[in-house]
Amino acid sequence: MGAISNFFGDLKVILGTLTQPNPQDDQVGSLALLVQQHAQSHPQDIALLCENEVVTWQALNSRANRVAQVLKSQGVEHGDCVSIFMQNRIEFVVALLGVTKLGAIGGLINTNLTLKPLTHCISLIQSKKCIFGEELTDALAEIRGDLDLQDGRDYLFVSDSDASKAPDWALNLSCKDAADDTPNPVEAASIRLGDKAFYVFTSGTTGLPKAAIVSYKRALFAADLSSKSVMRINRQDRMYNCLPLYHGTGLMIGLMATFQVGASTVIKRRLSVSAFWDDIRRYQCTCFVYIGEFIRYLMSRPAQSNDAQNPIRAIIGNGLRPDIWEAFQSRFNIERIGEFYAASEGNGGFANVFNKTCTVGLSSVPVKLVKYDVAADEILRDNDGHCIEVGNGETGLLLIQVTDKSKFDGYTDAEASAKKLLNDVLEPGDQYFNSGDLMKTVDVGFAFGQKHYQFVDRVGDTFRWKSENVSTNEIAEIINDHPDVVFSNVYGVEIPGADGRAGMAAIVFREGIHLGNIDLTSLSEHIVKNLPSYARPLFLRVLKELPTTTTHKLQKNDLRAEAYHLDRVDDDLLVLKPGTTCYARLDTDFYDKIISREVAF
Repeated sequence: MGAISNFFGDLKVILGTLTQPNPQDDQVGSLALLVQQHAQSHPQDIALLCENEVVTWQALNSRANRVAQVLKSQGVEHGDCVSIFMQNRIEFVVALLGVTKLGAIGGLINTNLTLKPLTHCISLIQSKKCIFGEELTDALAEIRGDLDLQDGRDYLFVSDSDASKAPDWALNLSCKDAADDTPNPVEAASIRLGDKAFYVFTSGTTGLPKAAIVSYKRALFAADLSSKSVMRINRQDRMYNCLPLYHGTGLMIGLMATFQVGASTVIKRRLSVSAFWDDIRRYQCTCFVYIGEFIRYLMSRPAQSNDAQNPIRAIIGNGLRPDIWEAFQSRFNIERIGEFYAASEGNGGFANVFNKTCTVGLSSVPVKLVKYDVAADEILRDNDGHCIEVGNGETGLLLIQVTDKSKFDGYTDAEASAKKLLNDVLEPGDQYFNSGDLMKTVDVGFAFGQKHYQFVDRVGDTFRWKSENVSTNEIAEIINDHPDVVFSNVYGVEIPGADGRAGMAAIVFREGIHLGNIDLTSLSEHIVKNLPSYARPLFLRVLKELPTTTTHKLQKNDLRAEAYHLDRVDDDLLVLKPGTTCYARLDTDFYDKIISREVAF
């Protein structure tokens, strides 16, 4: 009876998610109202924990009210943008809440930016004020002269230690004031779901970051899906969140999910692999949010006898690849893995609400997978100019239809927004968001007739070699199966005189393994045996660690640009020479032959 009960319980949750009424843009709702409700109904429950500080819902709400009061006195109004440039800590949350309580927009600035990119981001969103943390003072001070903000008025300093004072060009903003008599601002009661909540910056593959517009409607739906449909958490749960809060996953899928149900959150400034599970047990966290190669880092640690003895019940995130999914779930005894797919600027996504293995789940909005020519970098169309759908299990470009339920909010840049939309895709008058990602459907067994999907690769990451399409993620997963390999990052590189791009893999070996003692025969046999000739990386680059983005996604741009060029790479390089089955060190003689087109791969 228990299994049957769980089955119908899942069905009720899922159907409720997929068929819920579509809230209207003019309906009242916001992040601020969530916090105010918790402060009213259970004021002494713990909302946030960070380092040695614990904050209740009442204290969090009161502190945010004080920030809102200060900002209002300085002229911040509904629709204004206030940039927040601060590391993960309780003061970040307080500042963001204070901004949103006025109906102003939180500009979430990547804390790793400096100089031109930092100037660009703060200016692009027309920031009226900039709230910044003491820890980032130097980076902001360098660009003050390039911003349209006034010293002594528009920069609001938040200390990272009580003894620190604001620089002479900034005003001090205390995010620790919690006067109980500070009322909720009247503006909070009139914030609508259709209002802009945040600007979240997308890193992209080229050019400077773009600011994606995130409405409350979209943010709260994502948080609701995360908390209630995927993780199934409630007030008694506690989430561990070490993802940057300037990113949509850390903020909406992580923090706001706990705000939806009144659960508490442990905020960490950054991921520490060595301290991760000790923290989980210390804080008694029942869930956590992940992204990118985060899970691989945890798997790379030596197995411990108590790995499965932890309080984690459910996790949510994206980027967990099939090659380690089941091993991770088994080793750490995780009941629910809520893999999802979404883009900061996208108008829809997928969620693994059925807790199936190796899938991003299903979509609640209309999507299509269409044929895409990787070599020509273009969508294939029929004689009528319409896109061509792929069959079940075939890889195709993901398009998400723009409807009343799946609106495309786009970027602050109208031209950039227009480039992401396709018109007359399958029939005259329709419109779709181009995700830029390749996906396929997967068979996960009975799932109420819904198609389940699996992420394959980014369009720019998939390359063509020997007239075949090569998926970088799929190749990396196979290389990672070798016992001496911890991580690998696969990308395509150009070879003079050759069509397409040849495969190259940057590899990190397990601790104690290096080029001097690696069994190259074993590694070579593993690659040659498990990969067809066109998919085998011709070059290997040995790294101590893989470069990643600030959100733990693998970084390929620099690796791709440096390729196998000896004058740009200080690391050890290997090559699989034509007619051989074992990798050898790339020396200057053979490199010169490649460049002079004397080698035919």
